[in-house]
Amino acid sequence: MLSEEQMQKHITTGCEDLDAILGGGIHCKEVTEVGGVPGIGKTQFGIQLAINVQIPVAYGGHGGKAVYIDTEGSFMVERAYQIAEGCVSDILDSFTDHNRDFSACQDKLQPNSFLANIFYFRVCSYTEQIAVINYLENFLTEQKDVKIIIIDSVTFHFRQDFDDLALRTRVLGGMSLKLMKLAKTHNLAVVLLNQVTTKFTEGSFQLTLALGDSWSHSCTNRVILYWNGNDRYAYIDKSPSLPSASAPFSVTGKGIRNATSHCKRVRMM
Repeated sequence: MLSEEQMQKHITTGCEDLDAILGGGIHCKEVTEVGGVPGIGKTQFGIQLAINVQIPVAYGGHGGKAVYIDTEGSFMVERAYQIAEGCVSDILDSFTDHNRDFSACQDKLQPNSFLANIFYFRVCSYTEQIAVINYLENFLTEQKDVKIIIIDSVTFHFRQDFDDLALRTRVLGGMSLKLMKLAKTHNLAVVLLNQVTTKFTEGSFQLTLALGDSWSHSCTNRVILYWNGNDRYAYIDKSPSLPSASAPFSVTGKGIRNATSHCKRVRMM
């Protein structure tokens, strides 16, 4: 098990500082939850991972495919195309000096090829969400190249369609067990994007990730995205193998990248 873990490659986020605190990037065989306030870049993060997982093995990637489950209708194919262009541009810039033969990967290093390798599911209720996750067991047996499952967001329908919180907890628990099993069985990463809510603690209301304390045990790693002044930061809130740490990042035209001083938060009047 130790040998397998040491040989495991990670999925880069596109930001070197963020990869560093994550131990190299998003881990396969694990469930990672990424949460934060609206506008912080959660969907950008999810699309970036769906593109980065496809980086060819010859250039340090997985050469895999992605499953993207969209519960909010926030996935924008134009934005995915831009991020794919940025990924191709970075690969060409990074490896041109190494005299690599690009002809072998030329077909793969096209934005349309990246889009073709994202299996997109639009779900409009929690029953559809559960049905898709149940369907993935057979789907992943046929599509052996899938290396990441992204749910954006895991929260949306469960916050609106449930009056019985005890039933919601049981349903979510069953769903999380299936996702953990898929991650382990098929050697892939599961990334769950989550929303925030308010929690009354020590006499005041504080922002916390949605779905309650019981849900927080359903993921292996938990990353919280937040604003620090005008800058975006990612904080490792929970991990069995990584220390708590923060790293700045930016959302640029190319996608998630290292923090830059000119990428500031725009304040609306």
